[in-house]
Amino acid sequence: MIGQEHGTTMPIDSHTTRENGLVGIDIGGTKIAALLVNAEGTVLARGSVPAPAALGGGAMADAAAELARALAAEVDVSLAAAGVGAAGVIDHETGTIRAASATFVGWAGFPLADELETRLGIPVRVENDVNAFLLGEVAAAGRGEQDVLGVMLGTGVGGALLIDGDLHHGPHGAAGEIGHTPGYSELVCTCGQIGHLETLASGTSIALRYQERTDGTVTDAREVADRARNGDADAIAVFDAAGRALALACASAATILDLPCAIVGGGVTAAWDLLEPAIARTLGTDSPVSGIPLRIIPAVLGSDAVALGAIETARRALAPAGAH
Repeated sequence: MIGQEHGTTMPIDSHTTRENGLVGIDIGGTKIAALLVNAEGTVLARGSVPAPAALGGGAMADAAAELARALAAEVDVSLAAAGVGAAGVIDHETGTIRAASATFVGWAGFPLADELETRLGIPVRVENDVNAFLLGEVAAAGRGEQDVLGVMLGTGVGGALLIDGDLHHGPHGAAGEIGHTPGYSELVCTCGQIGHLETLASGTSIALRYQERTDGTVTDAREVADRARNGDADAIAVFDAAGRALALACASAATILDLPCAIVGGGVTAAWDLLEPAIARTLGTDSPVSGIPLRIIPAVLGSDAVALGAIETARRALAPAGAH
């Protein structure tokens, strides 16, 4: 649910006292953001700092820990635990970064959970940022879904799965990575393979696809969206292709896993009005074989989703078995 004054609220266990707080940290390539909540789940403080991604894992951990301590000091609470949503492939059992993009120097192999626990002196749980986004959207926004696909449309396309109310990681930690499923185009993906969803539905790809159609230059997907709303046929076609590919990918996942819902977040969803018509048309012709309508809906928590989901990860780790 969305609260007043300090923003978003969500339930956390009653054994976390009023004087203690849980901090959620969203670690990206350009920014580290954090939220601090009290026992009732009210957001007491929030802040962000630039991410020193080029300086290595130690510098990133230093910046995240300093931000968490600053928020706690701002509202005079003690930190009980921290949850982190971080870019990259995460070993969610150990909190180590298994793989990451070249944007992050010294990030792959970095034991983020251990390093933050050393700096903060509290338990720390680390999740992939898209997993945290999905958990935040479901738990913190009070949606109540138990089986959900999460999709993030940003610079790339990320994915996550919630099954029976719990994140499903898969044996290699890569479950739900729908952005790198094939069959949507003949274009080369950022990963080097051909035809992935990301070649049509990411913000980067939307700008590139428009440039290819027009031989022009646009700065980003937001500019393409502005042109589409002004009637530009090429811009409309690019968003139609993105919406159709997204809907097909979600329908495939829903058919395989019997999922009734997909939640879509990320910066591209600011153009939901342009994506939705193609999504609706595609679901009308390519719906899951179960006959149960698939809902593809936009996220509601915006930039808070990852940090709130990270807090939920920490809350579940502290809770007695079966409490969530």
